[in-house]
Amino acid sequence: MKVVIIEDEKPAARRLSRMLNEFGIEPIAMLHSVEESVNWFYNNEHPDLLFLDIQLSDGLSFEIFEEVDVKSAIIFTTAYDEYALKAFKLNSVDYLLKPIDSDELQNAIDQYNKLQTSAKINFNIEQIKKLVAPSEKSYKKRFTVKIGQHLKMISVEAIECFYSENKATNIHTIDNRSYLLEETLEQLEEKLDPALFFRANRTFLVNINAIKDIISYSNSRLKLILNSFSATEIIVSRERVKDFKNWIE
Repeated sequence: MKVVIIEDEKPAARRLSRMLNEFGIEPIAMLHSVEESVNWFYNNEHPDLLFLDIQLSDGLSFEIFEEVDVKSAIIFTTAYDEYALKAFKLNSVDYLLKPIDSDELQNAIDQYNKLQTSAKINFNIEQIKKLVAPSEKSYKKRFTVKIGQHLKMISVEAIECFYSENKATNIHTIDNRSYLLEETLEQLEEKLDPALFFRANRTFLVNINAIKDIISYSNSRLKLILNSFSATEIIVSRERVKDFKNWIE
């Protein structure tokens, strides 16, 4: 049996290879990315069986099928939840849930040997892609605040920060005005784009485009200076400094 492992985590690939060795199977190749796999399939005879991880270092493994007409049976190795796994079953695709169990691996190989499905498996790639790689999450683009009898719309680009004060949540805008909001900072975190807003501490959510200066502060903390907000100091808590540095980079 000719077997190829496609897995971006090299320790996981080596572990699976050792497990296959115990069943007398020596993988002919271990591939770690979409690009490497596509190149390999163009230049080599397709194996009988693929052990295929879904998420590779440079994209989803489904992208391989968009470039190459793969002539192999496939066993997915995946850490996705039960809902997604149902899609594999519905499409007659076998799978192994990570971390891979030796008995389950044996059962999958036995099943392959019984079926000998060396032809390309007929499964709906698009259906599985939607389940394991859902569409990009949509984030809130604007907020509506009440001013007297009027409603004002504020786009997220116009917001410097959200802050909590006296058990109330406020929006502070680039024109140096603040407005009350009926949501908590915790609720806002779920609705805001994490690439744009960061929870500096229990009191502040700041917009990356509003940061004017970053200053080293006592106890390994950081002090943020925004373009217009100056009502109180904004200190990045010590336990959040590492995440903050990763965020701005």
